[in-house]
Amino acid sequence: MAVVACCGLVAGCGSGGVSKDATVTAYVEAPLCAAAKQELARHGGRAGDLRVRAVCLTSPHEARKLSLATLGTNARRATEDSTSVAYLEAPDPEASRFVHPILETAEIPWISASSGKAAMSRLLALIPEADSGSLRQSLREELNET
Repeated sequence: MAVVACCGLVAGCGSGGVSKDATVTAYVEAPLCAAAKQELARHGGRAGDLRVRAVCLTSPHEARKLSLATLGTNARRATEDSTSVAYLEAPDPEASRFVHPILETAEIPWISASSGKAAMSRLLALIPEADSGSLRQSLREELNET
């Protein structure tokens, strides 16, 4: 398993999960980023006891075509960050088909929404409700496994 538990990789984690005041990261696709960052700022950059930061990703659309290289780079960027807890994406079945397998390998959940505000709001609401184990796993169970 590439990532056993978020806690094992996030600096500042205690034995029961992500420690209080740790910073976790949400990777946000370009069309959602501005609204997602505004929503995060409205919440003071926090979700419960955790600080949350949003990282804006490069648009995978070049000259009205989908760039698979950019999609892969964006998804891998999220998987290489041990603080990553979610990937916020615009609904696009073609893009998701390439991105989701990469995220699944690293056990990173995703939120598909047409609104960056809605996606970030959902993430911020779920983080404090997560169980005391792996934050990534808890979010995956809530978001991507029904």
